[in-house]
Amino acid sequence: MSCSFFLSYLIHTKLMKQVMDLKPQDLSDRLKVVVRYIPKGSRIADIGSDHAKLPCYAVENDIVSYAVAGEVNQGPLASAKKNIQSRGLEHVISPKLGNGLEVLEEEEIDVVTIAGMGGPLIMNILEQGKARLGGVKRLVLQPNVACDHIRKWLYENGWSLDDEQILEEDGHIYEVVLATKERPPESAYTPSQLEKEMWLGPYLMKRKDQAFNMKWTKEKEQLTNVLEQLSKGEHTPALVEKKEKIKRYLSWLEEELQ
Repeated sequence: MSCSFFLSYLIHTKLMKQVMDLKPQDLSDRLKVVVRYIPKGSRIADIGSDHAKLPCYAVENDIVSYAVAGEVNQGPLASAKKNIQSRGLEHVISPKLGNGLEVLEEEEIDVVTIAGMGGPLIMNILEQGKARLGGVKRLVLQPNVACDHIRKWLYENGWSLDDEQILEEDGHIYEVVLATKERPPESAYTPSQLEKEMWLGPYLMKRKDQAFNMKWTKEKEQLTNVLEQLSKGEHTPALVEKKEKIKRYLSWLEEELQ
């Protein structure tokens, strides 16, 4: 056996042992909810992938057949590459540098996941990259705040909101929304009813689980305090409009939290 062959054999054996010794990729509860919305055998793109944890978990649990781990900066991309390589998953997970949905270029992707960002940022990513969503059948989105921005974008861009989940983890409340490409039926709601559904979430309002009540009870307290402070201000048209909006939101919360 030549020295070079023996050295290559040792390196390969060592790398294989490292892969075998690795524990399966674990995820936070919120990301496990995201994964549950991914159909088996999908080809996914995870935008803002954070060490490629979600793609690694999805591959190791035989959920997806291929994944793109998208990052906008070199630092996070290097972390994603390191995690992918350490698990021996380079053949099924492609780490790509790009701004938002730019990483879909030259890719055949069924599902896009975006998690761990603010609602307005996720909305902007979708808006700026919507021309690249032609082949995408499903969006799974997990904003940290302001989920209403996402619901509104989905409604205005012909995506059907098919389900939602809300959960508490480490003292924070997270929402996860699933949207599919099928165009939703024309809404029979009044503008006020539609605004309410965009704000609170139509599926979440029906379930009213513990996390929903926790989130909106706290929000009700905060809005009540804001309204009290605004009542001390000068009665300008803009202030009056803002107060009326808060009163409308408080009335909705009174109905939903009974």
